[in-house]
Amino acid sequence: MIFKRFYDTKLAQASYMIGCQATGEAVVVDPNRDVQQYIDMAKQEKLRITHVTETHIHADFVSGARELAQRAGAQLYLSDEGDADWKYAYAKEAGARLVRHGDVIHVGNIELEVVHTPGHTPEHISFLVTDKPAGAGPWGILTGDFVFVGDVGRPDLLERAAGYKGTMEAGARTLFRSLEWFRTLPDHLQVWPAHGAGSACGKSLGAVPGSTVGYEKIANWGVATTDEDEFVRMVLDGQPEPPRYFAQMKRVNKEGPAILNGFSKARRLGRDLERHAAAGDVIVDTRAASKFANGFVRNTINIPLDASFTSWAGWLLPYDRDIYLIVEDDCETCADDAVRDLAMIGLDRVAGVFGSGVVDKLIARRSDAIDTMPQASAGEVAAMLESGAVHVVDVRGHAEWESGHLPNVGNIPVGYLQDHIAELPTDKPVVVQCQAGARSAIAASVLKAHGVPRVINLVGGINAWRKAGLPTENGDA
Repeated sequence: MIFKRFYDTKLAQASYMIGCQATGEAVVVDPNRDVQQYIDMAKQEKLRITHVTETHIHADFVSGARELAQRAGAQLYLSDEGDADWKYAYAKEAGARLVRHGDVIHVGNIELEVVHTPGHTPEHISFLVTDKPAGAGPWGILTGDFVFVGDVGRPDLLERAAGYKGTMEAGARTLFRSLEWFRTLPDHLQVWPAHGAGSACGKSLGAVPGSTVGYEKIANWGVATTDEDEFVRMVLDGQPEPPRYFAQMKRVNKEGPAILNGFSKARRLGRDLERHAAAGDVIVDTRAASKFANGFVRNTINIPLDASFTSWAGWLLPYDRDIYLIVEDDCETCADDAVRDLAMIGLDRVAGVFGSGVVDKLIARRSDAIDTMPQASAGEVAAMLESGAVHVVDVRGHAEWESGHLPNVGNIPVGYLQDHIAELPTDKPVVVQCQAGARSAIAASVLKAHGVPRVINLVGGINAWRKAGLPTENGDA
């Protein structure tokens, strides 16, 4: 048996290729939209991708299952579990075989037994993997978003992200029953989940790639909790806000992702940045926050091209408009990387890319299109706050805010700022603050792009505030 794990850091997402050396066949489980990587790996390992499947209708990235099956000439397998609302609408068109609990997918001498493991979503399935020639029974389980290392899949996304009201508690209780089955598995089985640390599909995912059933029985709070009511309380408490784009991904992956046949190349633009900005076009400046603060084009927002780029793009960018990007000129791959990252979550409408030199030229000639972002230390903000000279907004997640925040300072998470612009005062500057300063820098750019005239970023966030010995408070103040 050949086993390969693929991991996309920006999505915190894992997919898997399992191959049979004897027959040269391979299955790919939970592929993302970057399907070329699986084709290349199969070629490298002298395998043919003959089967493609996934554990559920994903919410956090565009599935690559349909495109990979088409390009590889493989059979697509999709879950037929769940009620009518959770069926794959494109299954028949794509020639997919629908599988249910107890079905077995044969990949040469490898068997993937389908196990219905609902709770995260109604149609969710896991795969018990057996290498038949070894004669030792199942080797491991691909758990998708059911069991993670150190955590379990959140059952609240159908309600909080997809809008299915009243499903959270029912989902939590269904998940508890699925976990009762998981605890009956042999301790030696390897556990390979679909996500790692940083994913919004859970609240405390571990950074270790894989685990074992036995270890998770001991160390995973969700697996170890055997009181149903206590489990329901714990699994619904403190979950992070689901990114806005999750609802879009559910729809796309249910109805059928578009076939890309490779990511598009970024179209380089050399002028008209000022015109696009003045017209209110969506422009994302991917430079580092410090460079953005020192000079940026008005009406642009700053989402640095780092490990969090994809997530914040999904929170803040529209799916029904063209998007323009600003990237560093001295980075040869940044433009194509940004286009790929956006496409991974279905943001396919990148109309053009400007180099950072265009901004530098506008700064050099002191164009009226250029603005700067004031920065303030914790001590400076404390003094302004005490005198009533500023209005401070904590842009962290609500659970973070509840764990401790600046005195008398309210909470609007970054992703929801656009909905609350009208609530902010216009007679004083607005200070934005997060944990360490990265999210508040993004938030500051969002506020400026939406017409808030005076915005200040608290450098270092609440970490700097605490380091300065300034007071904080807990609870719903």
